[in-house]
Amino acid sequence: MSVLNNAQQNAVAELLRVSPVADELGRRFGAAGHELHLVGGSVRDALLGRLGDDLDFCTDARPEQTLDLVRDWADAIWETGREFGTIGIQKNGLRIEITTFRAEAYDGVTRNPVVSYGTSLVEDLSRRDFTINAMAVSLPGHDFTDPFGGLADLAAQVIRTPATPQASFGDDPLRMLRAARFVAKLRFAVDESVITAMRDMAADLERITAERIRDEFTKLLCGADPIAGLRLLVDTGLADQFLPEIAGLKLEIDEHAQHKDVYEHTLIVVMNAMRLEGEEGPDFVLRMAALMHDVGKPATKAVGRDGRVSFHHHEVVGARLTKQRMKALKYPKDVTTDVVGLVALHLRFYGYGRGEWTDSAVRRYVTDAGPLLSRLHKLTRSDVTTRNRRKASALATDYDMLEERIARIAAEEDLAKVRPDLDGNAIMELLGVPPGPVVGQAWRYLKEMRLDRGPLDRDEAEAELFKWAREQGHIA
Repeated sequence: MSVLNNAQQNAVAELLRVSPVADELGRRFGAAGHELHLVGGSVRDALLGRLGDDLDFCTDARPEQTLDLVRDWADAIWETGREFGTIGIQKNGLRIEITTFRAEAYDGVTRNPVVSYGTSLVEDLSRRDFTINAMAVSLPGHDFTDPFGGLADLAAQVIRTPATPQASFGDDPLRMLRAARFVAKLRFAVDESVITAMRDMAADLERITAERIRDEFTKLLCGADPIAGLRLLVDTGLADQFLPEIAGLKLEIDEHAQHKDVYEHTLIVVMNAMRLEGEEGPDFVLRMAALMHDVGKPATKAVGRDGRVSFHHHEVVGARLTKQRMKALKYPKDVTTDVVGLVALHLRFYGYGRGEWTDSAVRRYVTDAGPLLSRLHKLTRSDVTTRNRRKASALATDYDMLEERIARIAAEEDLAKVRPDLDGNAIMELLGVPPGPVVGQAWRYLKEMRLDRGPLDRDEAEAELFKWAREQGHIA
């Protein structure tokens, strides 16, 4: 029982931190004849000693009554979730959501919940996804309510559902994906009955909108242990519903390391990338690129006469597949562009060899990577998973050499701002042409010249411009 006692001590410490606001709010609701309870993830996180500044409450008050109670008390109010019974407020730096008791259900056909208000705390808790999220603390009295054994499950580090898994997932199939997300976030195990239901009901995820799936998957991938979550998605067949490319990797053999398949290699690359993230925290773009970097291999697999396996141009195919998949999941265009760019570039380094690249090739590497260069460094290093220590050491040394060359050339030429040595205005003035396609063509030519030869002085740049213009027939 010591673990439970520690959890309870954590909860007391965490609740004391927020109690000045929480208890004051509870007294307001109590004076008006209403209940107020800290609930769900807030109670779970308090028990784990990691309660943040976002607090979730439930109440028997209806949204309009909640608004009346907080209107002259809150620092700010938002009503974006009012149709689902939720009123959001901000008070003393805390973000608070107060939701009317709900008896939420899904009709098994539509993709959105049908919300009806409940009548009791236990009814509200019974509709929640997992027992560890079905606990409540009353305010201001601090009475603890745990009708489904959430505290014991928290101590055992296991994920179970309050109702049967079939009933819970039938109400909201997204909960299956959420189970995998909590595996990644909390490093908990999943009860076998829950895993069985996930396998049997994986196809029900089709009822859920792409946006909801995207948000849960993003949280999973940014969790403390995304590998465990990813394995659960693949093993239960959930990944087949929205990210089939990952499960498809299990069939392929990695040409760099015959001892493991591409699926296992990919999971190692994700772990390697996580280790290189630094203090900035989870980097979704880097992790997603690591996850997707080899998805082009199944479509490009070829076996030569000598029996060797190859995946020529899999980075090109992989970039296309990644773009299609992220578009289907409704990721923002800028996020998709960054991930796709990393997938497309992840093999470029392997042409570097033992330093044979010219300075021009190094400039192009940096220019093509652009703002992704730092992430590309991390992804490329993460992609080395060979057990051959000599080979791994040689690749690491080669990349050290490349980074040193990049740093040297960057210091000399400001590679982050590679531009032609003449701008558009100078081109128009020298050639006597108005704005238009000729200016753009000349600009691109001079940029290529800049990449090949490095900075040119003014006379050299003008000479190259006139030479190009004559060859193209733009001047006599």
